[in-house]
Amino acid sequence: MIEPSRIRNFCIIAHIDHGKSTLADRFIEKAHLVDLRKFQDQMLDNMDIERERGITIKSQAVSLPYTAKDGQTYMLNLVDTPGHVDFSYEVSRAIAACEGAILVIDATQGVEAQTLSNMYMALEHNLEIIPAINKIDMPAADVEGVRRQIEKDLGLDGDSALAVSAKLGIGIDELFEAIVERIPAPEGKPEDSLQALIFDSHYDPYRGAVVHLRLKQGTIKKGMHIRFMSNGIVHEVEEVGHFIITATPSEMLIAGEVGYCIAGIKTVKEVHVGDTLTDDEHPCAHPLPGFREVKPVVFSSIYPIDSADYEELRDSLEKLVLNDASLIFEKDHSLALGFGFRCGFLGLLHLEVVQERLEREYNQSIIMTAPSVRYKILLKNGTTVYIDNPSEYPDPARIESAEEPYIRAQIITPVDYVGNVISLCLSKRGTQQSFTHLDEKRVELVFEMPLAEVLFDFYDKLKSTSRGYASFDYDITGYKPTELAKLDFLINGEPLDALAMLVYKQSAYERARLICERLRNNIPRQQFKVPIQGAIGGQIIARETVNPVRKDVLAKCYGGDITRKRKLLEKQKEGKKKLKRIGNVELGQDVFLSVLRASEEEER
Repeated sequence: MIEPSRIRNFCIIAHIDHGKSTLADRFIEKAHLVDLRKFQDQMLDNMDIERERGITIKSQAVSLPYTAKDGQTYMLNLVDTPGHVDFSYEVSRAIAACEGAILVIDATQGVEAQTLSNMYMALEHNLEIIPAINKIDMPAADVEGVRRQIEKDLGLDGDSALAVSAKLGIGIDELFEAIVERIPAPEGKPEDSLQALIFDSHYDPYRGAVVHLRLKQGTIKKGMHIRFMSNGIVHEVEEVGHFIITATPSEMLIAGEVGYCIAGIKTVKEVHVGDTLTDDEHPCAHPLPGFREVKPVVFSSIYPIDSADYEELRDSLEKLVLNDASLIFEKDHSLALGFGFRCGFLGLLHLEVVQERLEREYNQSIIMTAPSVRYKILLKNGTTVYIDNPSEYPDPARIESAEEPYIRAQIITPVDYVGNVISLCLSKRGTQQSFTHLDEKRVELVFEMPLAEVLFDFYDKLKSTSRGYASFDYDITGYKPTELAKLDFLINGEPLDALAMLVYKQSAYERARLICERLRNNIPRQQFKVPIQGAIGGQIIARETVNPVRKDVLAKCYGGDITRKRKLLEKQKEGKKKLKRIGNVELGQDVFLSVLRASEEEER
């Protein structure tokens, strides 16, 4: 067992795609934890989606034994953090489990939005920050320029930044030494009452939920009774150990160590990230600060393409929730699509990840409705309701006022694209808060804008208007008044509830026109006219028509009197009238998919 003075707990933080996972790979390689024949890129990213997209979705931990130049053996506990804004709470808990952080900055991109926000998060927890300039092997690398940015934008010592190439392994030894020298050893005594921070968890099909812990003080071992301080649930410890790539059992975990605990916990729902674990018999005086319930911000309904697969979809969602405690779902029903589930997500990336995992890992064919946010509605009788589903929208005559969630968006962009980015933010109902020149080439813009406007295509449009150079980060600030309307779509006079949406009143016409056009292009032609209408209440605000297909009833008349032809045409005319009166349009799943999955690029 290594004494606490030779333990170093650190995390790697950076903007998305600056090389966190590649740097973690080099650390694992240098520590000889994995046989070179079994080594693969992104060792800590164990989902196919993570490897394909080059992002970290689920944070991982690994303990690295390292013999320093002074001859001592140290235990370096690395917590790899997610890089996307949707998972910023997980990042904050991983940071709280450490004493130091390696702040990775791309030598070709420089300081970006999440570099700043992650650094501020690390400073809030009083972490020792080691700046590392990555990708120095790239032809476009500007190491000295990035050193100047580190001094000017971050207020750190640019000369102390280490130049590394995670891909080629350049400068990794110096980084190891800097971790040992600069990052302080953990405080806390093994003999005190147990106080452990839960920074993550995962589900093992045979053992139940595996809790990822950082012990602030005390000791945890097999047979102890532990208590979760947020809900008071008590469990008996079955096994503890360290993450040495795989979970490796050990006798005990002591103050300062990072490891795992298995205690017969049935689901990860019982384990809350940020909660404090303590000894049931000798509890600590108070829980660790920073814990909060993670609330979903984006909502969408999921339906099986074949209604017979409903039970299978429910089982798949229940299995997925075992691994992803931030996903919530409840039963939902649509007249057009049948039975399904209303789901809550942390953000759009989280929604996409859940959708892909359902399709890949559980072979589910699904339709997802357009994502929406949770609105706050004040009714005339004084009560307040929160709604995220258009079907729950109350009668407009009962509504006093409506509010929607707003975000504070922080965008860093090259000077050349400032005009484009400001125009985009203003078109999304943004209000400019600040405009700061970081240096002669880059500008930081801060906008306040509705979350609903960011949901659909804001990130894609930001990347296209700035040619990929702008970076974006946001946090939710609260609710502000809005003009809300429920937009319904009618096919042949029948409302289609699966396409109903809550929209900002002044942009309702544009949205209705766009979706009516898409429906017109995808609904198969009938033998009668099919009107497609977008409506707010009883008022039609957009209309398209699917023209009828004409059957040639005169094909069999190759001669004879004109009255024969007239008789057939009159018969067809009567039939069309009757069809229009009783005709029902069959809508295939591709119609819904075309509307819900089509890119809003068509809007331009």
